[in-house]
Order: sequence, then structure tokens, then C-alpha cells
Amino acid sequence: MKMELSHLSGGSVPASAGPEYRVGVKRAASVRLGCSVRMREALKNHWPEYMIEAAGLCLFMISACVFAALIFHPSSPVGRTVTAPFLQRVLMGTAMAMTSAAIIYSPWGKRSGAHVNPSVTLAFFRLGKIEPWDALLYILAQFAGAMTGVFVAGLLLGPLIADPSVKYVTTLPGSFGLGAAFLGELLISFLLMTAVLAISNSKRWAGWTGICAAALVAVYISLEAPLSGMSMNPARTFGSAFSARLWTALWVYFTAPPLGMLLAAEAYVRLRGKRNIACAKLHHRNSERCIFRCGYKRTSS
Repeated sequence: MKMELSHLSGGSVPASAGPEYRVGVKRAASVRLGCSVRMREALKNHWPEYMIEAAGLCLFMISACVFAALIFHPSSPVGRTVTAPFLQRVLMGTAMAMTSAAIIYSPWGKRSGAHVNPSVTLAFFRLGKIEPWDALLYILAQFAGAMTGVFVAGLLLGPLIADPSVKYVTTLPGSFGLGAAFLGELLISFLLMTAVLAISNSKRWAGWTGICAAALVAVYISLEAPLSGMSMNPARTFGSAFSARLWTALWVYFTAPPLGMLLAAEAYVRLRGKRNIACAKLHHRNSERCIFRCGYKRTSS
């Protein structure tokens, strides 16, 4: 019995240990073993979705870096032609909206749900649509994808990516300060998640969820970027900061977006209830498998 308990607990059990202590050790060991088994099962069964999430944010970051160099760098033909900051942001917003929509409606996006954002994943986890290990591994994949994307963009763009006009597409507070940046990130994250939940859970409009999300990205980059740089995404901000070695106000982008989306999820639950949330995918009705607690059936469309 002592050998069994010692093996399960990873250490020795005192000879004088009472029955309550031994029961506690066995329970703790059982929990650790169960967690290990569930993690291995999640990796074995759902690794394609994790890879897709990493690839999705990787492609998003490559696109962001390339378009930023094209639009903002002074040696670029576009940068020399379009010099008004607002028009530059409109162009950048349009480019990133198209990138977002392409990811969401791609076969890969239809399979993973196209979160490509830890804040989105956390919100759906709060809503009970994602298993704990899937949520954790989604988030790890998203961070890995963001860092990889900026690294690859650096190989493609060379010194252009480090130019102050591009600066690894880092998200930094604007001239209005940290408070404005925090509130800006909080508000746009809340509104985006509210829109996603409202549209994705409408039988009539669910197919437009990705278009709506992409359109909001365009509007936010055009209008909100002067406040915070427009992130809504801790992994996206970290990927740029990691390559640029620029950690200014990182806490803003690690707290405001998740908080905004969690508040949106909480508000939706209180207004509509968890039963009215169909799935954690931004595009539900398709022929790809779904690893979430999903109310939709697979279709051939």
C-alpha cells in the first residue's frame, strides 16, 4: 500500500500518515492522472484544430506586416501616394478585414471556428461551449502562431519591418494615454463579441457572422487605432512585441480585450441564457467536423 501511494503521489508517504491523509494523496494523484489523460486525448484527437488556429493567426500577422509596409512605409508607392493618416488606416482596415473574412470562411476556418484570438476562446469557454483542454491548447496555439507570423514576415520584409513606420505592427497606446487605450480596447472587444454572439445565434443571419466581424475590424482600425493601435487580441499584440522587443503597456492588451469579451458573454447569458448559444464557431453550418459542444448539425454546404 505504501509503495502504491508513493508511486501515485510522486513522493514518499509518511509511515505515520493517517487514513484521511492517504485518501487525500490518492485523490490528488487521481486528479493529476485524469488531467494528464485528458490532455493527451485532446492532443491526439484535436491537434488539427490547434494547428489551424496557429496557422490562422500566423497568416493574419504576415498579412498585417506586409500591408503595413505597403501602406505606411515612406518608400512604398502607396505610402508616397496616400499620406493622410486616416486614409492610410482605412486602407489598412480594409486589408485586414479581407484577411479576417478569408480566414473565417476558408475550409480551415470553418473547421477550427476561426477564433485566432485568446479573448474569443476565453469568452466561449465562459459560455460552456469549449472543453478546458481545448481552450488552453487553442490559446497556446494562437500565441505560437502570432510569434511565428511576425518572424516569417521579418524574413520576407527584411529591414522594412523594423522601420518606425511599420515597427513590427506593434500595438501601442496613442497620445491620449493608457486610460484611453484600455477603455478603447475594452469597448471594441465588448462590441465585437456582442455582435458575434447576436449574429451567430440567429438562424437567419448566422452565415454573416464572419462578414460582420471583418467589417468591425475595418471600422476599428480606421477609427479606434489612434487610441490603442487596435488589438483586441493578446496573442496578436504579444507576437509583435516579442519580435520588436517592445513591451510598452502590454498589460493593457492582456486585460482589456479578454475582459471586454467576457463581459459581452456574461451580458448575453443574462439576457438570452446559455441554451441559446449554438456553438463556438464563427461559421457553423458547414461540412467540417466540430469539436465543440455544438447545437448545429453538419451539413453539405
